[in-house]
Amino acid sequence: MKRILAALGIGAATMAAADDGYYGKYETPRYEVVAEYGAAELRSYAPHLLAVVAVRGDRRGALNQGFRTLAGYIFGGNAGGASVAMTSPVTQAPAQIDRAAPVTQIGEDGVWEVTFMMPSDFTRDTLPAPNNDAVRFVEVPARQMLVATFSGRSTDRILTAQTDALRRLADEAGIGLTGAPTFMFYDDPFTLPGNRRNEVGFEVRSGT
Repeated sequence: MKRILAALGIGAATMAAADDGYYGKYETPRYEVVAEYGAAELRSYAPHLLAVVAVRGDRRGALNQGFRTLAGYIFGGNAGGASVAMTSPVTQAPAQIDRAAPVTQIGEDGVWEVTFMMPSDFTRDTLPAPNNDAVRFVEVPARQMLVATFSGRSTDRILTAQTDALRRLADEAGIGLTGAPTFMFYDDPFTLPGNRRNEVGFEVRSGT
């Protein structure tokens, strides 16, 4: 993952608000902030298209392998060798049979879904077909998410703490969460920890 990012020349990005559709020079999923709850935001996301790969292993290893697979697709590993623009963030979530079950051990081995958003000028029909059958496309409908943003390193311990804190905040605010947590990483590994933008989010149950 580090070698790929370094080869692309991706460095520290400006901590810009994501609701303008960009993080630095990279396109992001568009959203509007509906409400703020302390350190978290209730966001309304517009529909968007994801490239997804499922990887088995520990969280960090799965993230690195998933990133390499998806990077291979957007940098020519597809029908015609087309180039697809890099976007932000890279996201990761545990792939569960029962997605409503709580995730208590973030670092344990399991199946993880790693995703890149596809640029908005593509549709599912116009994207080049991947050479790797592990890459699939998922259309994400409009949805609301409760998201907490934090800087620093994204170790398993920190992700667990951030996830637990977000669950407590949701309980106190009376916000119903559904599914597993999604982790969002906006910066490359060479960015100083204090300048990194990381997020953990849950989809909000409709009607809450």
